[in-house]
Amino acid sequence: MVGDRGGLAAVPDRIPEVAAAMLNAIERPAAPPPGARPALAELGPVYLANGFIGFLFAATGPLSIVLSVGAAGGLSQAQLASWVFGVFFVNGIVTLAMSQAYRTPLCFYWTIPGTVLVGPALQHMTFAEVIGAFYATGALIVALGLSGWVGRAMRAVPMPIVMGMVAGVFLRFGLDLVRAVHQDIAVAGPMLGAFLILSALPALGRRLPPLIGALIVGAAVVVGLGRAGGAALGGLELARPMLQAPSWSLPATIELVVPLAITVLVVQNGQGIAVLHAAGHRVPVNAMTVMCGIGSLFAAGMGAAPTCLTGPTNALLTNGGERGRQYTAALVTGVLSLLFGLAAPAVTGLMLATPKAFITTLAGLAMLRVLQAAFVASFRDRFSLGALVAFLVTVADLPLLNIGAAFWGLVAGITASWLLERPDFRAAAARDAG
Repeated sequence: MVGDRGGLAAVPDRIPEVAAAMLNAIERPAAPPPGARPALAELGPVYLANGFIGFLFAATGPLSIVLSVGAAGGLSQAQLASWVFGVFFVNGIVTLAMSQAYRTPLCFYWTIPGTVLVGPALQHMTFAEVIGAFYATGALIVALGLSGWVGRAMRAVPMPIVMGMVAGVFLRFGLDLVRAVHQDIAVAGPMLGAFLILSALPALGRRLPPLIGALIVGAAVVVGLGRAGGAALGGLELARPMLQAPSWSLPATIELVVPLAITVLVVQNGQGIAVLHAAGHRVPVNAMTVMCGIGSLFAAGMGAAPTCLTGPTNALLTNGGERGRQYTAALVTGVLSLLFGLAAPAVTGLMLATPKAFITTLAGLAMLRVLQAAFVASFRDRFSLGALVAFLVTVADLPLLNIGAAFWGLVAGITASWLLERPDFRAAAARDAG
């Protein structure tokens, strides 16, 4: 009928309305971002140390996963260097932009479970097909962030169950601390001693934070024992990222896109959101999700895995200090990530040559309070059985359908609570309604 505005004819008219709804789903910063000078004024020794330790953690163990997966998949040294540049430089920019805008420690790196997923894929498909899946994953994440669905889904999941999963993920850091002391007492022992002394003497600890003391003592021991790995530094050359052309493949899309999106949105971002909530920070979930997608698209151009809000590093950044100043630790991590990305060929060998006990001890000491908070939040009140199931399934670390155990921990925990803790759901719904 002429003049009928219904049906398909009305679709173009609704596009601005849909676009406006998508933009409205993105959380706005509570206040204009501070300039460089106020941020520098709020930066102190605690935040500087936490930022450095957070960066150091990402530039060692997680980086070794990228190198091992890429090498096993037959990637060249130039492709690996480009991957390293992408995950550090791109995510450093995202970290600086988001942390400065929201005055919240929002540190972004790459999905470690997603990187592990790529390993088997590289055995039977080309790197170009994998990169095509990276692009598709980034686009999917952007769409989900704009829809506002992610924020609603995260609010619907009981936080004790999420923290049970987080405790299961972070437990290994505490166990690695114990193993480091047992296996390399020469490095881990002095670091642990310095941490305990500074923690037991608050007056001294205020002048020299315990983690800084452990870092200084550990570095001195490593250098004194001749285990600094200086020979691995190599030539001082800047990174030369390779722009990688994607290849679109239906098998690669089916195998990788949905699992990669799940590892970013549920496993990795779920950890990061839970950690920041436990530290008293409000996370702009939809805005953060969109930035994960945008970061993933840029990183994919250099052959790098998708971007995520990291859990362990954000836990390190929020370890101590005033909540309102903790965002400066994320700014330190972001700047160091940019520099590391630029100098990736020269620095990667040196960082990987650092004694394993130095990194695991430092990360374990920083995670002690975080792990304690995760257990308290999990088993303090409601949903304790679901939190326990989520913890056990996550600790078991048995992936299913190429998806990591942390995701299945959440699924198992929510299922157990839904079946056996229905009164807790009703109480939570009544509290939210009130």
